[in-house]
Amino acid sequence: MRFGTVLLAAFLSISTLAGQRSRTPIDVSKLGPQIGEQIPDFSLKDQSGKIWTRQSILGQKGAMLVFFRSADW
Repeated sequence: MRFGTVLLAAFLSISTLAGQRSRTPIDVSKLGPQIGEQIPDFSLKDQSGKIWTRQSILGQKGAMLVFFRSADW
């Protein structure tokens, strides 16, 4: 029983220390195109080997690219 108590105390201490880490703010302006900016030209292959470019995904009204980042990557 004593080992379980020590293990639980160690876990709680580590959890508390992990929660106290300070986070450095991220400068999102350095991460790529910002809202409303045009993305640079690109040429990328999809899983089927088809080449896609910025021009090939634009329709008559343009295109909107949405990136959804999960809360915890």
